[in-house]
Amino acid sequence: MIKTFVVDNDRLRLTEDLAADGDRVVWADLFNPTKEEEARIESWLGIAVPTREEMEEIEISSRLYIEDGGYFMTAVLPAQTEAEDPLMSPVTFALAGNRLITIRYHEPKAFKTFPLRAEKVATGCTSGDTILIGLLEAIVDRLADILERAGRDVEAISRDIFEARSTKASKRNRDFQELLKGIGRKEDIASSVRDSLISLQRLAGFLAHVAAQTKMSKDVRARIKTLSRDVLSLADHATFLSQKISFLLDATLGMISIEQNAIIKIFSVAAVIFLPPTLVASIYGMNFDIIPELKWEFGYPFAIALMVISAILPFWYFRRRGWL
Repeated sequence: MIKTFVVDNDRLRLTEDLAADGDRVVWADLFNPTKEEEARIESWLGIAVPTREEMEEIEISSRLYIEDGGYFMTAVLPAQTEAEDPLMSPVTFALAGNRLITIRYHEPKAFKTFPLRAEKVATGCTSGDTILIGLLEAIVDRLADILERAGRDVEAISRDIFEARSTKASKRNRDFQELLKGIGRKEDIASSVRDSLISLQRLAGFLAHVAAQTKMSKDVRARIKTLSRDVLSLADHATFLSQKISFLLDATLGMISIEQNAIIKIFSVAAVIFLPPTLVASIYGMNFDIIPELKWEFGYPFAIALMVISAILPFWYFRRRGWL
């Protein structure tokens, strides 16, 4: 599918006819393009559109390059971040003269919000480079929102892990399996955003070089610098968030180990408490004909009392030492 936009009163307007408005189109957005649509754009601009396989190459030379007078920049962007499994896929931005071409195979939210805003408000996006900067700013804002939401969720998980529990029932009701799943989901989001920011950081550096080479306006170069600083600060925040998530994972595993040790301790103490009564019962259960208490009238109560006392004494000792 191809979406094309023209400038109308300093606003972007969606147009359906590329053939009729080809000279006025400043942004062509290719979403899941077919071979015919790729050939149509290549014929219109005179540049080769990268294939999906080429976009997924991890080499910097394959993601940031100049070819046939066009400047090609590829970044990895997340989508469906509200779901448990965010989708990561590359998006290519190509500047060809005064036009911007974007090629993508998923739908990051910025590609929905930015055109709607540019249609309603005069954002100054009247050429390919200004549209690219505005779109990248919307993408960075979206990544910042994702990190903020992930940070709030991580804080909630942290409170759930370290919150003082007043009753034993509340401790038993704490589901460590769900906590581990939540931590894993947040780590996926944080690492995905960090990978995206790293690719955007490289893209911003390449774009700054392109701006100097093509003598873009001073305002555009200043916005590129601001964009680069924002991406760098968000990357630092994503790194901090990943470190905090790793700490919470270690803390959760430690909590699980503590609770397991507490359960094992209870079984160990119970075994030690019942060991002396078992010894007494074993002695009087031996099949010998001559046992001093065998014919004694109070032999049975004596044995029972001895077993009870031998169980109470270890229990009292453990309580006094604070082991229970």
